[in-house]
Amino acid sequence: MTTQRNGRRFSVPRSRRLPWDLLWFHRSVPLCPHDRTLHVQPAAEARKLTATRISWSAVFMRATGLLSAEFPELRQIWYRWPWAHLYQHPHSVGVLTIQREMNDEPWLFWGRIPAPESLSLSDIQSRIDRYCTEPPDKVFSKMLQLVSLPFPLRRLIWWCNLNLSTAGRARRMGTFFLSTLAGQGTEIPLPPSVQTACLSWGPLSDQHTCRLTLAYDHRVFDGMLASRMLARLQELIDTTITTELRELQ
Repeated sequence: MTTQRNGRRFSVPRSRRLPWDLLWFHRSVPLCPHDRTLHVQPAAEARKLTATRISWSAVFMRATGLLSAEFPELRQIWYRWPWAHLYQHPHSVGVLTIQREMNDEPWLFWGRIPAPESLSLSDIQSRIDRYCTEPPDKVFSKMLQLVSLPFPLRRLIWWCNLNLSTAGRARRMGTFFLSTLAGQGTEIPLPPSVQTACLSWGPLSDQHTCRLTLAYDHRVFDGMLASRMLARLQELIDTTITTELRELQ
């Protein structure tokens, strides 16, 4: 058996280009994270009895969509070019991190769900399932086209989407972002994102609690409003979401 003595250089794999680009533009968004312990026992018990599986990602996608309908700040986007201003989208667009295996490599993609506030939990879950099960070249074709481009052109497209587009940016990049590794027993305190709001949650405890983190663009709103949003999210899960879960039994 021979051991390779020298290291080697190789180009960045295509599977790492989307996270690389995201991290580059994430640096310009001043995100501030706030935590709240969420009590979800009624929703958790109702979720166990649904006729079809409803993931916590679907629950938080729906709840955050409803929250965005009440708090327009969650649908606002800060622009610093050509002058500092805000754009407010008429409805929310949720973005969820999706990890897939392709060509024996792990890839990170982002599944978009427009207007989750107007969709049922079952509709949201079916869209998430589609992102998780259908061939990546079918459901993430635009992203795969993007990573195939040369570095300068790729970054230019990102920059134009983030700085020139208004409604187009909301449609393509989303107004809020969800990311979690709770199913792996892990928390992500501050996932990299370019949206005004990013939500992540940790594993559910035996007491049906989890830590929910809202990281927000501090240029758009402040911590007091973020605290109100987290409290209202608790209320929405206890009432509207739990009722909808029970209807699915």
